[in-house]
Amino acid sequence: MGDKHTGTCFCGAVEVEASGAPFAMGYCHCKDCRAWSAGPVNAFTLWTRDAVRVTRGAEHLASYTKNGASIRQSCKKCGGNMMSDHPALDFTDIFAAILPTLSFEPGVHVNYASAVLRIPDGLPKLKDFPAEMGGSGETVPE
Repeated sequence: MGDKHTGTCFCGAVEVEASGAPFAMGYCHCKDCRAWSAGPVNAFTLWTRDAVRVTRGAEHLASYTKNGASIRQSCKKCGGNMMSDHPALDFTDIFAAILPTLSFEPGVHVNYASAVLRIPDGLPKLKDFPAEMGGSGETVPE
């Protein structure tokens, strides 16, 4: 993987840069991510917060939090979803789809107990979140 990955919202008004490599990549099946992404599953890339910066169009970023744990960010101009900041866990989740130079290599499915689209790919399927993120860490069958 390269040192820097740049992505934009749908219209290109907001640009984000991620440096280094994500510490985790996978799929989230929770109801919130499905609703936010408007899809049956959301592909995530997790970065330390200091590895992510908005390089253009910060004034066009809208933020929304449902419960304070996640601050979801999208472009005010086009509505394109970009990332979710998780301050208490000290990481940022950038949607894999907006980072075209990143080789997406998923390692896990989280919240698979909530899945509406089953993906039999041999990856670990966690019932909810890993224990170190406050979940049970339990796996469920594909």
